[in-house]
Amino acid sequence: MLNAIRQSRRVLAVVAASLLVTACASKPPKPDVDYMNDYDFSGVKTIAFYDESGQVSGDNPMQLSDIQIDRVDDALTYALKQKGFQIVADASQSDMLLSWHLVTQFKTDVQTYNSPGMYGPYYGYNRYSMYNCWSCMPGGTEVVTRNYTDGTFIVDMIDPGMKQSVWRGTIHSRIKDKDQLKNQEVVNAAAVRIFAAFPPGMAAAQ
Repeated sequence: MLNAIRQSRRVLAVVAASLLVTACASKPPKPDVDYMNDYDFSGVKTIAFYDESGQVSGDNPMQLSDIQIDRVDDALTYALKQKGFQIVADASQSDMLLSWHLVTQFKTDVQTYNSPGMYGPYYGYNRYSMYNCWSCMPGGTEVVTRNYTDGTFIVDMIDPGMKQSVWRGTIHSRIKDKDQLKNQEVVNAAAVRIFAAFPPGMAAAQ
């Protein structure tokens, strides 16, 4: 039990550092994007963080530290500034609010493998069936179980007047434990990826 608790703490720390839980994947998944079709995004110039941004839900009870939340906020700020938006501290002076949260689920991957027989197989020749298998003794079945954490990183862009999300970007993946996820530049690149299609109609960032 103690080892399981330690493992969950370590995994969640990696989640925060990675920002989108797939920052170092060799072929990171493309974010899923949804938005309000009739909303006019052309007037959005200033963006502030929503007060309740940075929450974690799901069956992982651990919470993110202030350092981890700041790392995510810094990356999202970087990505939006690259798009020409101004990030302001006063939400009342913003055209849009940004909120992000992480959903984590513990899952188990079960795979079954057929083991070869103890003594074979051996093959022999006869004139009727050419090569036949002799002593193809059935082997056992090996079951390999791996526990992992499934993560979904969600970013909502909220209209302050409507008080509802008008744009959402989501990335879903297994959470990988890699030290390079602590690199802020890598986290920034992941944030740029999720905002590639924001605002709608704008060319994706390269």
